[in-house]
Order: sequence, then C-alpha cells, then structure tokens
Amino acid sequence: MSSRFSLNPRRLLLCAGLAALTACGAPSAPPQTLSPRVSVETVRPQPLTLTTELNGRLVSPRTAEVRARVAGIVLQRVYREGSDVKQGDVLFRIDPAPFRADVDSAEAALRKADANLYQTRLQAGRYAELVKIQAVSRQDAENAQAAHLQAEADVAAARAALKRARLNLDYATVTAPIAGRIGKALVTEGALVGQGDTTALAIIQQLEPIYADVSQSTRQISDLRRALQQGQLQQIGQRQISATLLQEDGTPYPLKGELLFSDLTVDQSTGQITLRSQFPNPQHELLPGSFIRVQLDQARNAQGITIPQKAVQRDAAGKANVMIVDADGNVAERSVELGGVVHDRWIVDSGLNAGDRVLVAGVQHVQPGMQVQAEEVTAQVATTQESH
Repeated sequence: MSSRFSLNPRRLLLCAGLAALTACGAPSAPPQTLSPRVSVETVRPQPLTLTTELNGRLVSPRTAEVRARVAGIVLQRVYREGSDVKQGDVLFRIDPAPFRADVDSAEAALRKADANLYQTRLQAGRYAELVKIQAVSRQDAENAQAAHLQAEADVAAARAALKRARLNLDYATVTAPIAGRIGKALVTEGALVGQGDTTALAIIQQLEPIYADVSQSTRQISDLRRALQQGQLQQIGQRQISATLLQEDGTPYPLKGELLFSDLTVDQSTGQITLRSQFPNPQHELLPGSFIRVQLDQARNAQGITIPQKAVQRDAAGKANVMIVDADGNVAERSVELGGVVHDRWIVDSGLNAGDRVLVAGVQHVQPGMQVQAEEVTAQVATTQESH
C-alpha cells in the first residue's frame, strides 16, 4: 500500500486534540426553569345574607317643647339640665299669686250665682202655685220661671270660670308632657313668659326606643326588587327586616333593631328614599343627632360566591380581573363583576363558577399563560354582605 494513505500517529493525536477543543467551546443547553409556587382558593358557593350598609342619624321618636301656658314670672327651675325626667315631673314654677286671686274671685262669683239661683227657684215655685188660683198673672209666673232658668245659667258660667281659674293656677306649675331627657333651660328665673305668646322653656327628647333614619338610592332598591323577582335572591322569611347599628367609632351596637318603614316619597334632589329603623336604648347610650351606619338584612343569596380582596386586580379602565389556575397548572385571566364586601372579601356577582381555582397569593409574579405550582388554601368566609 502506498505511504500516501498510511495513518501518521502524530497527525491522529493532533486531530483528537482539535476535536476536544471544539467540543469544549460548544454552548451548553439552557437549565430547566422551575414553575413558581402560588396559593389558590377553590370557589365554593354558600348561602349569604345580603346586608345593605347605609349612613344616617339617630332621631328621637318624640320631641316635646315645654312651653308656658300662662303669663307670669318664672320663680324656679326645678329640674337638673341634661337629666332624665318622667311624665308629670315638675320642671318650672311660675308665680302663682295672680292665679290664686283669680280662683278666689271665681269662687265668690259662684257663691253669688248660687244665692241668686236659690232665690229665683223659690220665687218661681211660689208663682207657680199662685197662678193656679189666679193670685198672680200668668205673665208674672212665666217671668219668674225665666229668671230661675237664667240663674241656673249664671251658676254654670260661674263654675266654668272657676274651673278656668283653677286650670291657670295648675299651669303655673310646669310639668313634663312626656318622659325623656331634658336639655338646657331656655329661660332663667325672673323671666316674664307667656306674655302675648307661649314661651318655650325647655325641650324633652324621648330616648327609649330610638329611631335611626338612613337613606337608600332608588336604584339599589330597584336592583334588589328585580333580583327577588327573577329568583336570584330569596326573601328572608316573613319577619321584620333585621337591623344592626354601627356607632360613630365603628363598633356595633349590641342590641338588634328592626326596619319600621320606607318613606314612599323620593327626594328629588338626591334620588334617595328614607328608611327608618327602631332600636332599643335602655341605657340611653344612643343620643339623637349622632351620625351612625345601619346594616339592613334585606335578602339571602343561596349560592353566594366570595373571594379575598387581594385576589382582585384592576386594569387601566378600572375593570376587575382575577387569575384562574386550571387543573394542569396553567394561568388564565378572568373578568369578574363585584358586588359588596364581606369583611376582607369581595362578593362576586358574575364571572366565577363553583370549582374555579382563584389565585390568591403570588399574583404579582405570574402572567396569563404561565404554568405554576398551585397550593390550595382554606377560605375563611363570612356570611354577610355589606354593600356601601
């Protein structure tokens, strides 16, 4: 064989070294990327009581202006300002001297009328006997009878005047027309009251029970009525609608109330309807004029869906979206319609179904189309919706 085709050991060694260098310089395969770990919550519908939360103020069921019913000088304020009074408690004393004098005068006038009645009754009786024997004329007898009747009328008028005088004497002692809490005195001792017009002396407000007046838009009421008619919501039995009062500091009032009525008149300037609730107030802790919020249990959703607030994202247009993880771990975006709030959870009106797995933690680290490792978390779901 020709030497041209023989294998040179030195050449073979050189080729092997070049091959090794070529292999070392080749790029390595990219490392495998791990799927991010996220937390998901499975949608499980459950009954929800739909509660509307509305703003308003406390109102006294009865407010009475204590007024002077007779003219006179105030001698004494009997009550303590800001205290609770009962019906009939003495509040003010007006100088009674003029009224006692009027009573004495009326009593004297009544005695005079009684004396005149006695005289005319005897004369009418005598004339009635004499006319039978024609000792007096019939005209005289009739005049005597008419005088007797006039005397009876005078006695009745004198008794009425005495009653009026005694009433005025009683009115000099001003009493509470209703039970409640009385405010500051509007007059002081020595003031002339009731001269030409009744004078307000103080104001009493009833505190037990107490009303809470709130307003709800006609749109909310129409939506609720429509949902009830379409069967999406259920009416809560036939009982009165329950009400929960939230005080100014946000704490719930321990005693439950109930809805009394809805004002049938719509405020044209606001489009609101007034709702009135009644609450027991045995300790007089609730005061008229206080700003409060009232939660009204208006309906029940047998298949309510809630999700954590942190699971919801909003786009540039403000539309709410959530991330859904399917059985294979793939992430997809889903648009949802939100309703009210249950503590830290949104009520979902539409967009989610039972069994959907909603991404609740790690939302900021994933994008639609990614594959993730999902870990199930347990939902802490309340059963009351709070609409604002």
